[in-house]
Amino acid sequence: MLRRPLPPSSSGANDAARAPAPGTAAGAIAPLGGALELVAPGGSTYHVVVAPHRPRLFGELELPGVPLTLLAIALGVSGAVCYFLARYLAAPVDRLRLATRQLAAGDLNVRVLPALKGRQDDLGLLAADLDSMAERLRLLLEAKQQLLRDVSHELRSPLARLQLALSLASREPSGVERHLARIAREAERLEQLIARTLKLASLERPGHTLEQARVDVGELLQTIAADVAIEAAARGCQVELAADGELAVSGDPELLRSAFENVIRNAVRFSPTRGAVVISARRRPADERPQGGLIDVIVRDHGPGVPEKDLGLIFEPFYRVDAARGHDGTGGEGLGLAIASRAVALHGGHIVARNAEGGGLAVSITLSATSHARSAEQAAVAVA
Repeated sequence: MLRRPLPPSSSGANDAARAPAPGTAAGAIAPLGGALELVAPGGSTYHVVVAPHRPRLFGELELPGVPLTLLAIALGVSGAVCYFLARYLAAPVDRLRLATRQLAAGDLNVRVLPALKGRQDDLGLLAADLDSMAERLRLLLEAKQQLLRDVSHELRSPLARLQLALSLASREPSGVERHLARIAREAERLEQLIARTLKLASLERPGHTLEQARVDVGELLQTIAADVAIEAAARGCQVELAADGELAVSGDPELLRSAFENVIRNAVRFSPTRGAVVISARRRPADERPQGGLIDVIVRDHGPGVPEKDLGLIFEPFYRVDAARGHDGTGGEGLGLAIASRAVALHGGHIVARNAEGGGLAVSITLSATSHARSAEQAAVAVA
């Protein structure tokens, strides 16, 4: 009707129309490939062709009117986008894996976040956490190495003095008694240093358990002050104590005694002649902490004090402020305040140091008080 050429699949339609398929009645259309001849009143002849459907080369992907070139371009662009997206997601993971292997090999200076160019997604947060962990590990390792250096230095000094005393004793038979006394002092100092180092190591061990008992802070301070007063009198200074009544805490009695005694002896050691070490203990009002209140213990000396920049460092192991605290050899090995700090922290308290008005150093210890209305078990749970 439109005078267009027949498709190739229907090229044999005229022959099929003139020669019906075997077994097909006249005027009927064959199921496939057959044709029906129609004659119009004007004499025109038309053929109705039934042709089989030709399968598409790419099935349903071959859309009508879509050239294969355009389809190939679309597939190429999609593949490129998927590749770069996969690289965008996989590259940070590869960088994280490389960083973990470097950490395992001992390189604690490796950092991941700068290589990710400040990503703020979950991978960026993971990289930031990994960098924080690496920095923390680096600081811990440096602290351990510094501790080993300090311990070796502190052990070397009394050992050198021991060797010197032995050498002098062998050369001066008349002064053997004096040299033996010095050897005994150095041996005692070595024993104390080793004991304090082991004590500090035990306090820093994870999972350290505390003995829980009711401790009267006032009585404990009174006992310590009486013991330290003998040492203070030999140095020409005195110890003064002012404590409120009913200052009870729940904790390890020996550990608390060690904390208070180290702070008080440190104050006596750096007090001048005719100076005073003032110890005060009071209980804060219950309204500041309804669960039982807080107990503040302040130990103040009248020595030279500590530079402001060093106040936060004096609780580190083996740290000593020689320039501010004198060079007369009266300083300890720098472990007493470190032990006190760890002991107070294990009891849920805190310890701080500040320079007092009028001179001297004031060390404040704050602990949780025990309410008399609670049982010992409840107090132990509260402290833990």
